Amino acid sequence: MNKLQKVITAIKDIIKQPSLLNLIVERNESWEQKINSKHPVYKKGLPILPITSILGNEINISPYAFLDGGSLPTDLGLLKSLAQQNEITTYFEIGTWRGESIANVAPYLDNCMTLNLSNNELKEMGLSQDYIDMHRYYSKNTANIKHLEGNSLDYDFNSLNTKFDLIFIDGDHHYSGVKNDTQKVFDHLIHENTIVVWHDYAFNPEHVRAEVFLGILDGIPPKKRKNLYHISNTLCAVYFPNLDNSIPKFEMNYPQTPTRNFEVNIKIKEQ
Repeated sequence: MNKLQKVITAIKDIIKQPSLLNLIVERNESWEQKINSKHPVYKKGLPILPITSILGNEINISPYAFLDGGSLPTDLGLLKSLAQQNEITTYFEIGTWRGESIANVAPYLDNCMTLNLSNNELKEMGLSQDYIDMHRYYSKNTANIKHLEGNSLDYDFNSLNTKFDLIFIDGDHHYSGVKNDTQKVFDHLIHENTIVVWHDYAFNPEHVRAEVFLGILDGIPPKKRKNLYHISNTLCAVYFPNLDNSIPKFEMNYPQTPTRNFEVNIKIKEQ
């Protein structure tokens, strides 16, 4: 089949099933093109900070499920290291899932809040009861964790009447969801020293998830984009309002030559 025949076949398939057009529009390359057009300075992604500039030589991650939809150990290590800084006492996150992230930071903080869709909203989306019951698995019944229910698209963040020291955005990963959550956080929940972390800025530590990245760029106030970084060996983008400019940075290139090794010890605890 030549190229013209392939094009004709593709058009026929799209006419029969219009939803196939989404596969073209939502391809990562399409989002990359939008970034290159709107934000050409970021066509190679964010400047990368070495993970060693944030994490110490050793950090314990617990709980950790090694199951679908979770974070990398290094993602949770990043959050946990930030939470242990002396000036960090309050934490807010969008997207609870099993509660691994907030359960890892809660022991070091005074006040933690996590926002997720209610069980009823999840049920209305057609999700199974088993899936719904898995939410908050690790974070429920923890004294300093408050579980909020609602959709971040219309949630009244002003009602919290709180500015947070550390914020983790890990909710809807579509462009519109990321842009909304980013705007809401910067409009209502930050103070001058707040650190903001976005999960799934990258598909893996070497490939940017362009749809999420564009949502971040379009959601954050333009003057604050210069404070955005990718942390190496993680899926996370971070907003640092007061970063030490002496920390070395580098660009994302594939494949990366490992510059550090990690030692992983697995200890299994029965529930």
